Parts: sequence; structure tokens; C-alpha cells
Amino acid sequence: WARGPRGRPPARAEPAPVAQGLLQRLEAAIVYEDKALIVMNKPAGIAVHGGSGLSFGVIEALRQLRPDAKELELVHRLDRDTSGLLMIAKKRSMLRHLHAALRGDGVDKRYMALVRGHWPTAKKQVNAPLLKSNLRSGERMVEVNDEGKEALTMFRVLRRFGEFATIVEARPITGRTHQIRVHTLHAGHMIAGDSKYGDEDFSREIRELGGKRLFLHAYALTVPLPDGGELKIEAPVDDVWARTVERLSAS
Repeated sequence: WARGPRGRPPARAEPAPVAQGLLQRLEAAIVYEDKALIVMNKPAGIAVHGGSGLSFGVIEALRQLRPDAKELELVHRLDRDTSGLLMIAKKRSMLRHLHAALRGDGVDKRYMALVRGHWPTAKKQVNAPLLKSNLRSGERMVEVNDEGKEALTMFRVLRRFGEFATIVEARPITGRTHQIRVHTLHAGHMIAGDSKYGDEDFSREIRELGGKRLFLHAYALTVPLPDGGELKIEAPVDDVWARTVERLSAS
């Protein structure tokens, strides 16, 4: 882009103001903050950034909530319908540090997913390459394909609901788009509420228990800090998830 006066980059166009109610929700969702980093328990249904028909997302809202933090940037992404821990850097130095940690194996991210059927205890990993394609609608689809990029997810069983459903922990070793959602599908145990890769009958049964959401939640994060320390955070699931699991246990 052309540089402004004195060689400065042009100011970012002023985005549409984010609704006050959403700003309050996101402020309340911050679970950790220091001078260089924010970690948020992102609610399901909110995009991490604007674009593709959305005027704003988490990052635009945070720029309004933290106007003095001029270098706010997303460290990584979560799908719009996935909830849980999301890192936002307040300084470029922290962004570079965390990107380097994400490229190596310094960051440990763990998700919880409610999946269809009885996930076998012995199934500890899904190692299947993923290929991304764009549909005519502009929508992104990902599939297991030998021509795709290497993708590995580690799994362990957290809780069972008979033969009907299982809550698994998923730890993505690689960071491909929709990785956990496609790997659970590949294993034959689709995530509840996944309109793209899920099983409609299973999702409907979960919806009838009040579970109107994608049941994928980034619940635990371990991150190396620049000073040599380590940040460990866990984020609780929302009320919809908690109530649905309660009803599942009872049924």
C-alpha cells in the first residue's frame, strides 16, 4: 500500500462500531491479560474476525475495548462455531514469539468434543492428510485426501454416554483448517451440531436435549512465555453445553 505522510502506513479504516452488549460479553470472556497478551474464552457463534459478510469479529471488538493497544493481532484462529481459548497478542514481539512456538511444539492446545457413538479407548490418534477446497459458494470444505497436507490429532476418551455418544479430548499436533471436525468424521464419530461434517440425525437428537451449538470447545492451553515461564489456562464450557451433558447423563 502507499505510505502516508512521513512514511507511516495509512491508518486502518474505522470499522463499524460493535454493539455494546457484545462488547460487554467479550470483555467478560477475557480469562487472562497482561501487557503483551490477552486470552479469551470465546463464545460459540462469534467469528474471530470480520469479513465474508460479517462486519466484525473478536479482533475488531477488542480494538474498541483496548484502543490504546495499537498492535492487537490474533495469534491463531478458532472456527466461528467453536468456543474456547483464543490468544490475542497486544505486542508484535509476543505475536512473533507465539507464532514461533506454534510452528514448533511449544504450544499445547486441547479441545473437548461431543461425538456420535462409542469412541474406542484404543483409538488414540487419527493420522490422515487433509486437502482444502473451495466450493462454488465460496465455502471452504476439507476432506481426507492423500494429496493433502499431513495432519495428526491425538484423542482420548473423557466420558461415555453408553453407545450413544462420547466426550473425547482432541489434541491437534498439526494445525489444519477444520482438522478435528474432519478427523472425527474420518473416524466415524462426528461432532454434535456440525452442520458441515456432522451427522444430522445425531445432531438433531442432541438439539432436542437443548444442545443448539457445535460441540467443540478449546478447553486447555499451555503456552511458553518469552521470560521462560509457562502459562496454563483452562476454560469452562458454556451453559448450553453443561445443560446438554446433564440431560444426556439423565437420559
